[in-house]
Amino acid sequence: MFHKHSASDFAQAARNSAFRAAFRGGPQQILFYEWLGLLNNAAMTPSARLQAAIEILDRLQSTSQPADRLLRDWARGNRFAGSKDRAAIAERIFALLRLRNSLSWRMQDQSPRAIVIASLLAEGKSQEDLETLFDGSRYGPAALTEDERRHIANPPPDSAPLWVQGEFPAFLQPELERAFGKNLLAETKALASRAPVDLRVNSLKASRADVLRQLQSEGYAAEPTVYSPLGIRIPSGEGLSSLSRHALFEAGAFEFQDEAAQIASLLAQARPGEHVLDLAAGAGGKSLALAAAMENRGEIVACDIDGKRLFALEPRAARAGVSIIRTHVLRGEPPQGPFDLVFVDAPCSGSGVWRRQPELKTRLTENRLAELASLQDRLLNQAATCVAPGGRLVYATCSILPRENEDRLAAFLATHPQFRLANAAALWHENGGEIDLPTPDDFFHASPYVTGTDGFFTAILVLEGT
Repeated sequence: MFHKHSASDFAQAARNSAFRAAFRGGPQQILFYEWLGLLNNAAMTPSARLQAAIEILDRLQSTSQPADRLLRDWARGNRFAGSKDRAAIAERIFALLRLRNSLSWRMQDQSPRAIVIASLLAEGKSQEDLETLFDGSRYGPAALTEDERRHIANPPPDSAPLWVQGEFPAFLQPELERAFGKNLLAETKALASRAPVDLRVNSLKASRADVLRQLQSEGYAAEPTVYSPLGIRIPSGEGLSSLSRHALFEAGAFEFQDEAAQIASLLAQARPGEHVLDLAAGAGGKSLALAAAMENRGEIVACDIDGKRLFALEPRAARAGVSIIRTHVLRGEPPQGPFDLVFVDAPCSGSGVWRRQPELKTRLTENRLAELASLQDRLLNQAATCVAPGGRLVYATCSILPRENEDRLAAFLATHPQFRLANAAALWHENGGEIDLPTPDDFFHASPYVTGTDGFFTAILVLEGT
């Protein structure tokens, strides 16, 4: 029976390859799964788990909270759920979010209940199985309706539109065709898969070789990242929650950071003794990477409008052995420069991290994209005033959309002729990069299909002058 298996066993039992690939939580859920604790017994029936998934999906439609946070809140309010129950529900939720379009298409219905039914069909469940699970019991879903039975028995034709096959918002198809051309489906399907766990070794505390050797000796399937000389990749799977409480992590030897973000930080060429501004620092992942590149010499001013996120940087910096970062909550204009390097990791759609935060797909709208483009333009204009002559301005997003990337740079350069665009591939080689970046133009583009990383964009601008 279903309740006799772990969440991992259940995921692997899924027969549909696409659903199986999406049915595992990505690294953004590491701490979440650690909190769940997978050693306790299950307490819910299979039907109750399904009803919980339906209710959580319904709540996700009316909130801007990240999915993992909403799941934590649900678990705190439902103490009857055992840890295995919570893990199984969480894994199902993330799989449903990754494959929402195709699951909705299967039932011709976008409701959470229909999506859950479709996921069971994708696992190979029969109509008889579904009648048992949807039995109208006290804590389970209501019995199947006649309309649901018709859709279960009569699947739609295989000729689903591209936005269904690729699991992306329909309105983005022209934009994604601009970005990927003939590779659109390959790229978007890769964005609907589960992500690995990438670590950035902190060069202030350890070497990649030493960290890699220790993790491998402990049984982790760890391997060096392809491009970043600081990265280690571990496939998402059992035992990964232990990384967040690993002695090496607690000692500051590594941070969780996707390889593409590591490359962006390396392309910034932060040098010891420089004066650096991280204009949209968030929780400070890029600031920490830049500090390591600077050998903890110089100064980094980490800015953000969210003081709570900046506050989280302080213990991270202490753990990493970094003392050159000072934080600054933005209340209008950025700090006075000039700065040798201004790094703008701009707020964006998050389309490049759909593997890790699939709920972002369902929340993106045309209006939101327009708002983000305006914000990105403002940040670039602010950043330009802070750059010292001969200094660098780095613009980065975790987006795959040209409207947030190339278009923003084109608009900026049209009004700021004093800046020139540097070639990312050339900079990479000049600074020790051994493997060619798959960069067809001056920008650095990353994607799960091409680079095996999150989707990411980086541009390096140099202010002319001495």
